[in-house]
Amino acid sequence: MDIDRIQKLSGIIGHSDKIREVLDLVAQVAPVDITALITGESGVGKEMVAKAVHLASRRSREELVVVNCGAIPEGIIESELFGHKKGAFTGAENDRKGYFEFANKGTIFLDEIGETPLSTQVKLLRVLETGEFMRVGDSKTLKTDVRVIAATNKNLGEMVQKGTFRQDLYYRLKTVTLHVPSLRDRVEDISHLVERFALEFTQSNEILYRGFMPEAIRLMKKYEWPGNVRELKNFVEKILVLEKGERITEAMISRELADSIGPLSMNPNLPVLVNDSAERAEIDLILRQLFLLRQDSETIRNQLMALVQNGDLSSNTLAVGDGLNIGRPIPDKSMEITDDDAYFIRDEAIGDMVMKDLEREAITRTLKFFNNNRRKSAKSLNMSERTLYRKIEEFGLEPKIKKSHVF
Repeated sequence: MDIDRIQKLSGIIGHSDKIREVLDLVAQVAPVDITALITGESGVGKEMVAKAVHLASRRSREELVVVNCGAIPEGIIESELFGHKKGAFTGAENDRKGYFEFANKGTIFLDEIGETPLSTQVKLLRVLETGEFMRVGDSKTLKTDVRVIAATNKNLGEMVQKGTFRQDLYYRLKTVTLHVPSLRDRVEDISHLVERFALEFTQSNEILYRGFMPEAIRLMKKYEWPGNVRELKNFVEKILVLEKGERITEAMISRELADSIGPLSMNPNLPVLVNDSAERAEIDLILRQLFLLRQDSETIRNQLMALVQNGDLSSNTLAVGDGLNIGRPIPDKSMEITDDDAYFIRDEAIGDMVMKDLEREAITRTLKFFNNNRRKSAKSLNMSERTLYRKIEEFGLEPKIKKSHVF
């Protein structure tokens, strides 16, 4: 089955390269009767991908049973999955089939598989390997022919290391892994998603729909959407209700986003045009930040000197060092930026320094300046938060930078 057909059947929206890659993998995996693990952040549409796998498989005429493992209390999850025998526990007045029996010959989708207790994981592994299970309170072994698709927004590999998820089940589930990208990684699909959500909502609720202005869509593409597609859908429905019958403008989007989550959190990973390579551009940005730090230091020095000269601050109260140059004349053009005096690296350091030292200093000092606020630091350094986190780990800065507590 081609990916356009799969997309139409499943209702997956988008034409970005990342979504096309997911659909292409679905087309390859669906006809083969093997277990699949779907990963991705909350709200990206993992259930839609599971539905696509089922509809493109040979089991498409049978049932797709959806189970949210995170929504079932630990005490009854085995009864829900495998069924129970009459009298197995208080309240079990009749025999009851579980989801695996209902899904026989079809597909079962275990959403949030990482939430299942270890005791249940043992029985899930047995079903995956042999197709056998027992109802709670019964000694009879039952068989089921079911395809298992699991999904999680957690890192199961890390859970295995911590002992909260079975290693054997993990490797059995990840026979094939499909990763669903976050919305901020496929912003080009936002216009398609907004249009679909808006049309469906206005038609079902008989609301006049005049569309979204291009400027409004552009602004929505700049927001990070931490709740992904689910958050976008809820936002579209909300603004259509509040602005009933009006064409949605940039001002409306800005106001509603600000009212909902405070100051807009813009996506720092949006593409920009650069003439140099990404590595060269990043180095240039770090050097520029170092130069700005030098300017800040000189401004503070001048302000301290002014206080001393006016008698508002005694030079004896300062830890005077070469850095402040107190008592030395300050040139009138000390703050002037020219090609000749714009050097902020000591001459004696040339030849011995490496670029990593400059990066480490810029990142360390910027993090301290913003009290270890990584979002603000990344924005100040003009790099993505992802890059900043990588640099912190690379340079081993985590234990050295401590956030001060304000009470």
